[in-house]
Amino acid sequence: MLAASVALNAMATAMVNAQEASTHSLEGKVIGVTVIGTDHHWDLMAYRGQIDQLEELGAEVIALDAGRNDQTQISQIQTLIAQQPDAILEQLGNIDVLDPWLQRITDAGIPLFTVDTSTPHAINNTTSNNYNIGAELALQMMQDMGAEGKIAVFNGFQSVPVCKIRYDQLMYVLESYPNVEVIQPELRDVIPNTVQQAYSDTNDVLTQHGPDSGLKAIWACWDVPTIGASQAISDAGRTDVKAYGVDGSPEFVEMVADPDSPAGAVVAQQPYEIGRQAARNVAAYLNGEDVPPFTFVSAVLINKQNAGEVAGPFLPQAGDGAQ
Repeated sequence: MLAASVALNAMATAMVNAQEASTHSLEGKVIGVTVIGTDHHWDLMAYRGQIDQLEELGAEVIALDAGRNDQTQISQIQTLIAQQPDAILEQLGNIDVLDPWLQRITDAGIPLFTVDTSTPHAINNTTSNNYNIGAELALQMMQDMGAEGKIAVFNGFQSVPVCKIRYDQLMYVLESYPNVEVIQPELRDVIPNTVQQAYSDTNDVLTQHGPDSGLKAIWACWDVPTIGASQAISDAGRTDVKAYGVDGSPEFVEMVADPDSPAGAVVAQQPYEIGRQAARNVAAYLNGEDVPPFTFVSAVLINKQNAGEVAGPFLPQAGDGAQ
């Protein structure tokens, strides 16, 4: 499986490089970029990737960060619509709130492209294959658990399409493992203070479910909560519980690579490359090329067994472009 993952990653990188070499210019074009926030590593790197690539291609970029406020992002979208750019890139956010405003973008005749936001109003969504990510992480967790025991699940962002997909894939995989139980009620991850709240919530779970309870895993659709969860597990002296998440935040990848940490596995994405590819899709479309409805940029499962071989580019200080 490891060899296949490495081969897939190399193939996807080669495809991205080929697309980059043939990308058209954006000289004279104005492109709007709206993101819900950049306080999380993934969000910041994807945001930077879009801006860097758009500017390299010659575009004037209007980049707006909503600071994790839905109403601020709506206001910023209204501002972009009024400015009539040649295209708009939208990244993440609450789809229930966003969708009517994304429709207004297209109603205004402005081509819409998204990053990690699945919506019928976008020409293209550049993302990772979250269906694969959700299933792959769930299966790794089942393997580590011996397909039995209890899981505590952070589930606070069903309105974020990628989180919903990953959660739904987890539940689909669990249908095949009747000896695995999801503890109820589920935990709710939050923004901001994600790590601190996850630490507190995990502490509570560990207190309620001691070493003989069958608790074996903590799961989240992203990996910032699992940083707090892993710290709580370590501080409690528990060796029977591991944490699992998605994204590839350097702090959590470092934990997974540490054989003594309870961080079990992470699916590490390439947010900077996702952002750059989204910008290249805009350039292709504005220069008359056909663009597919979605573009997948490869992700890598990092676990205790393969971390020595594949974690390097995702560790702290590895360099922004690798993320």
